[in-house]
Amino acid sequence: MINQDRFIHRFKELVAIPNSSKEEAAMCDYLKKALTELSIPFEEDDAASKINGNCGNLYAYVEGEKALPPILLSAHMDSVEPAKKKSCVFHPDGTITSDGTTVLGADDLAGICAILEAITSIKEDGMAHRPVEIVFDVSEETYCEGIQQFDFSRLKSKEAYVFDLTGPIGGAAYQAPAILSFEAVFHGRAAHAAFSPENGIHAIKAAAHAIDTISCGRIGDTTVNVGTIQGGSATNVVPETCIVTGEVRSFHNESALRKLDEIKETCEEAALLAGASIDFKTETLCLAYLVDPSSQAVSRFTAACDSLHLEPNLISTYGGSDNNHFFHHGITGLVVACGMNDCHSCKEYTSVSDLMKAARLAEALILAE
Repeated sequence: MINQDRFIHRFKELVAIPNSSKEEAAMCDYLKKALTELSIPFEEDDAASKINGNCGNLYAYVEGEKALPPILLSAHMDSVEPAKKKSCVFHPDGTITSDGTTVLGADDLAGICAILEAITSIKEDGMAHRPVEIVFDVSEETYCEGIQQFDFSRLKSKEAYVFDLTGPIGGAAYQAPAILSFEAVFHGRAAHAAFSPENGIHAIKAAAHAIDTISCGRIGDTTVNVGTIQGGSATNVVPETCIVTGEVRSFHNESALRKLDEIKETCEEAALLAGASIDFKTETLCLAYLVDPSSQAVSRFTAACDSLHLEPNLISTYGGSDNNHFFHHGITGLVVACGMNDCHSCKEYTSVSDLMKAARLAEALILAE
């Protein structure tokens, strides 16, 4: 049976552990101990050496008594900054927050706790179930760097439930975007801004012209953002260099790539007009996915929600997650709400009620046939 006291005790312990991206070793050690106590074998991969972190992704396989295909449950170990010296503050209405100086870390410790409590409950009650694969990955918050180093060939599951979504329990993302980043480096020519400005080529003005031309915001189902601009060395020097970074998101990979090509062309034209040159780099952070609403993964999720009297709600999200990567390795999955709100801020909160619902949902997914 899902045990509220045990769950909340574990949640408090996990919140207290520093877990910045690429610094999840203490969290990883805690999870290894928890899996060992449950007699679940696990392996840590070599992602740390590949992303310059201090621990790798954890993979565990829970044997099942039923001859049914396994399912994959996943959550990430890291939280966004500030993620050190975190603590839980419990409020009379059941809300849980941090003390306001850090994030709470419910993103994604709520997901980790839901999965662990579900497995613990099933083992404790001796309930027969299908095999379950577990992935607790690192550095998800840095555009899923950790999961990109995972050996997907070891996974047996064809269905995944990634506990990493905000909103009411019962919500699940079945569609998410491609996310492409860009960096445009404008190269001008330095000159004294008063003695010989005519000898300079103003890299910041070239970049500014490009930025002014780029349409930002929502464009159909695509979003564009210029996020940072950095340039110049002193107020009396014509800027020699200016670096502009941004991103494109779209539910269609082709649309994202076309928009990125447009941005590159805009930057090149602005540089040419100013007599500057440009280096333009792009990176595909993740590809879009769309899960068929009639798929087994959705049917199982809906049935699990119905069994708990939760209202299933399939949504589209503009956030990327590990599920983008599972999907493109042949695993059909949903990103499941698990009790996190106002994420990526010091106002982040969860509630005892939502945490319990998330654990019961994880358990129902494992037990559903």
